[in-house]
Amino acid sequence: MYPEVRLRRTRDKKKMREMVRETSLTPGDFVYPLFVDEKLKKPVESCSMPGVVIHTIDSVPEAAGEARDSGIPAILLFGIPAKKDECGSGSYSKEGIVQRATRAIKDVLDMVVITDLCLCNYTTHGHCGIFDGGKVLNDETLELYGKIAVSQAEAEADIIAPSGMMDGMVKTIREALDESRFKDVLIMSYSIKYCSSFYEPFREVMGSDPSFMGRESYQMDFGNRREAIREVALDVEEGADIIMIKPALPYLDVIKEVRDRFDLPLAAYQVSGEYAMLKGGALNYGKALIETLTSIKRAGSDIIVTYGALDASRALE
Repeated sequence: MYPEVRLRRTRDKKKMREMVRETSLTPGDFVYPLFVDEKLKKPVESCSMPGVVIHTIDSVPEAAGEARDSGIPAILLFGIPAKKDECGSGSYSKEGIVQRATRAIKDVLDMVVITDLCLCNYTTHGHCGIFDGGKVLNDETLELYGKIAVSQAEAEADIIAPSGMMDGMVKTIREALDESRFKDVLIMSYSIKYCSSFYEPFREVMGSDPSFMGRESYQMDFGNRREAIREVALDVEEGADIIMIKPALPYLDVIKEVRDRFDLPLAAYQVSGEYAMLKGGALNYGKALIETLTSIKRAGSDIIVTYGALDASRALE
């Protein structure tokens, strides 16, 4: 006769629970997103994401330093320009807000800087590419993506993160970087970016809501899983170094399947709406944050982009 099985034996004491825990978080798992606004004279807190600060060029190095001192290895930069135009020319300017912020951080810190590459926050229409006749033009947009990537690499970005969901964007960016002698700059592609309602707080901060039409024609339909696998396969073939899934919590099944099928480093983005829900007051924020981040890692993510990176790192101490 077999001995009686009691699974609670390993749950009885805290140290025992920690010893047998299958999935553990560390600050090294996190990427901390930072907003930089060209129009600001001093940092301000976001209304839609309590606790998230929108920075100036002068304040963003200190914020990045705080993340580094907390054990977080990388920051993800989003720029809010003072001026916008139809083709988002500020996105590839040498004096663009992301380029200036990257240089300001790199001048004083040795940490990984990831730069978001898109046009939505630089264009007057708010779309992620060149807009003409009621349609976002894929191939014409790719030319600009190449220019943006080179400009960000020249500013010493370590990783370029294209988020526009244009077909062929990874191939175009890889070729542009290689031709400009930036072969060592990585690409972290937003390979799976669902057309999600969870982006609303972010769009309020960035002022990047489309002025007409939605983004359904290029971001993924949230009902699709098999299409997500095809998106990742194409980005891997085109030369992505890291693949990303966004949002995270509503798509744990997709994270798990991508992890099972592909060997590249996998990132997941706990987006603004997910963060705002946790921060909203109905839950114990600290405990819920650690639980949800653990679920994202347990599903298979190696890297987690989260606005709660600082809070989680402090809690883990």
